[in-house]
Amino acid sequence: MANVTIYTDGAAQGNPGRGGYGVVLISGPHRKELSQGFRLTTNNRMELMAVCVALEALKFDGTEVTLYSDSKYVVDAVNQRWVFGWEQKGFSGKKNPDLWMRFLRVYRRHRVRFVWVKGHASTVENNRCDELAVAAANSGQLLEDTGYQA
Repeated sequence: MANVTIYTDGAAQGNPGRGGYGVVLISGPHRKELSQGFRLTTNNRMELMAVCVALEALKFDGTEVTLYSDSKYVVDAVNQRWVFGWEQKGFSGKKNPDLWMRFLRVYRRHRVRFVWVKGHASTVENNRCDELAVAAANSGQLLEDTGYQA
């Protein structure tokens, strides 16, 4: 099974406000970019949605993944194992339970290692994800983030 490298980023203009996510998937010589914008959302939702969409795009279960994100919210929740405690408590009092449940369903299908990278720094692919996320948020193709709750 091929190793896949994934970069993700989310952006919101205002928090809440218009937002978007950007994803770059790399496997050997193959590269795929994904992005989408939303009318009303938050930065954390877009960061987490990017990870969900990226993992859902993988074709084969059991894929070895290295996922780079500049979101401490996402990376720490997984690496510090907080999300698993939140799940045991039914995500009581936690924001974005819809996306965390979506994440856990797809996360468990693969072998994922999360790596935090500094945003807006020298990581070329993370910067590309930011460009994709911002462009998606500014596009005329905005969807409704049906899980967003004020």
